[in-house]
Amino acid sequence: MPLTLEIVTPEARVYSDTIDNVVIPTVEGEIGILPGHLPLLSQVLDGELRVTKGTNVEALIVGDGFVQVQGDKVSVLAEHAIEESAIDQDAVEKACARAQLALEEAKNSKIDPAEIERLESVVRFSVAQLFAKKRKR
Repeated sequence: MPLTLEIVTPEARVYSDTIDNVVIPTVEGEIGILPGHLPLLSQVLDGELRVTKGTNVEALIVGDGFVQVQGDKVSVLAEHAIEESAIDQDAVEKACARAQLALEEAKNSKIDPAEIERLESVVRFSVAQLFAKKRKR
């Protein structure tokens, strides 16, 4: 009995398919979800989400969000998500550098704490993408 996995961001549905299992980075550590898993609601951290379908393992990088497991449906609602194959390492490195610079400037001035959190999230997501991309080399 397969699982149905759906990954949604504020911009789009990034992934939707039937799969065999998925490993998700959460605040409790990596959680593996197989068919028949108990209902679950957990906070997702920036990191690599691994999807297994048959003998194929696919990696996606997800940002902060939540995962809900209900029956054989796994729903991930994340701030960001991208398939590992779509990561442009140069663009990510530049975005990370810009976000780090803006974060340093924000910490030295009276910027809205929500903006600081947004910049920190961009940096964490960028680092997760770079880590995944460099590991595959």
